[in-house]
Formats: sequence, C-alpha cells, structure tokens
Amino acid sequence: MSLETRRVGPEAAADVLAVVRAAFAGRPPLDPPADALAETEGSIAAMLAPGGGLLVLDDGRPVGAVVLDPVGEQGETVYLRRFGIDPAARGRGLARDLVRSGLLEAARGGARRVVILARQELPRTAGFWRDMGFVETARHAPYVEMARPAPVLLDVASATAMRELGRRVAARLTRGDVLVLSGELGAGKTTFTQGLGEGLGVRGQVTSPTFVIARVHPSLGDGPELVHVDAYRLGGRAELDDLDLDTDLDEAVTVVEWGTGLAEGLAEARLEVRITRATGEAADDTGDATDDPGGDPEADPRVVEIDAVGARWLDADLAL
Repeated sequence: MSLETRRVGPEAAADVLAVVRAAFAGRPPLDPPADALAETEGSIAAMLAPGGGLLVLDDGRPVGAVVLDPVGEQGETVYLRRFGIDPAARGRGLARDLVRSGLLEAARGGARRVVILARQELPRTAGFWRDMGFVETARHAPYVEMARPAPVLLDVASATAMRELGRRVAARLTRGDVLVLSGELGAGKTTFTQGLGEGLGVRGQVTSPTFVIARVHPSLGDGPELVHVDAYRLGGRAELDDLDLDTDLDEAVTVVEWGTGLAEGLAEARLEVRITRATGEAADDTGDATDDPGGDPEADPRVVEIDAVGARWLDADLAL
C-alpha cells in the first residue's frame, strides 16, 4: 500500500469526481438529495479552478478528495467542499489525515478560517467535524455551518526566537486556557514555555517537568498562574486533577508537554502547538532547561504549528 496526498487543480476533475460519486452514493438517501450527486466533470473542474484541492491516492487509485474553495478578496476563509473518502478505503484514518492536510493547505494559502457545511440529518458527520475542532456557527436548512481557525504556521530560526514566540502567545492567553505541546525530545517545547512564563510574568525558572510531572509558577502580578505539566505518564484530565497542584486549573494557564492524544480530555478549547526540528538532528535526554541540547541552539531552526481548537479561539486574533 502506497498512500499519497497530492495538491491538484482542474486537470484532476475526473479523479475527484470519481471519489465524490463513490463517497456520496454510499451515504444514506437525503431529501433533498446531496448536491454532490449532481456534479459533473465540468462542474468539479470549475470548482477546483479558484483554489484547487487535494486528492488521496492509494497505489495510484483515487480514494479521497476535497475541494478548497477560498472566499473573499483575500481568501481569508476557505470552505472544504465535496469532502469524501471512497467507502472501500474507510477505516484507515484517511478522513482525519485529509482534514489535517486541508487545514494546512488553507493555512499556507493565507486563510484564517476554515468552514464546512454538514447536513442536519447526519449527526455522526457533524460529530466527526466537531472532533476535528469545528464548532457550529449557523444553520441554513438543510445544512449546519461549522468553522474553525486555520492553523498558524511559523518558521522559528533559533531558541531565542522560540522564547519570543512564547512571549507573543502569552499576550493572547487568559485564565483557563490550555496549551498542548508536542515535538520530539529537544524540539523546543520547554524553550517555548520559558517564553510563555516570561510573557505571563510568573515566578520561578521554567524547566522541564519530566521528573516532577508538574510545576506551578505563581503570578508576580494579578495574572494567571502557569501550570507546567509533563503528560507522558498521565492518562487524562482526571489524573491531572489528582496531582493536587493546590491551584484551580480554571484560573491558571496550563501547558502540557507530550499531551497529544490526551487533549480531548484536558479541554474542549485548546491551543495545540506542534514543534518540528528542521535539522532532524538527534537530541540527548538530559532534560536540559532550554530543551535545546547539543550543538548550537541558535543555529537549529524549527517549524511551529499553532492549531487553535474550540469556540474560545474561533474569533481570536492569532496573527503572530
């Protein structure tokens, strides 16, 4: 099995149409019928012309597709249209992967919001989009409109820049906010959190919480405390509450390293911060305070994706 997700334009209309017909024909009958069932190769080509789309190939066979439809003069809103997975390819996580790819493509194109339309009669479909971070914003029978912010993608050139990014993000936080950080050892998670602590104005040196699971940094002023957690050995929000941190998490900013997979249990609204080391160099496991062991951290660039999930962030300004 060889899977490939490819950016396509009108030239791929026939392949996209094949996926759309297979995906929508396999859904329950609706009244009125789904608009997608009336698509032709020409209408799909016209739909692909403004913003293109994504096509998923399995050993060269089209099995997934979505059209990216930019709206407005600046294209700051992108609709995901004709999203579908061939029924023969379902059960392999392709739908979630395709949504993630669509969000990233929208972000690279400058979009700030991504919107989908789901049928009111299909609650499981709406539930899938909620799981992907979309929230209901309107109803236009027979459709439910759902939206979410596009991810923010940043090239971060150094450890100093990573701390500065943390300070800038801190300016957009308030009590009760949760950040879930992911990235390999040495990616810069603790460095980012150091900048966050500086921006929030909290007491104490922010270091890796690996050996203590969690640390609480009280505010030096009237702002929120910073709760810094290593979730590697935690099973969910209940275990976080059991840590007896002597603080109300609804009144603090909580940063969770290694939190991927636990985010849904931690908070419905959250910032998921994914950090990738651009050089791919190996790091040691010293738990260094800067999370930048080995070599020159100022010469080790990162790519940071800030993915805002939940109604809390829908209209927030995340331009960094």
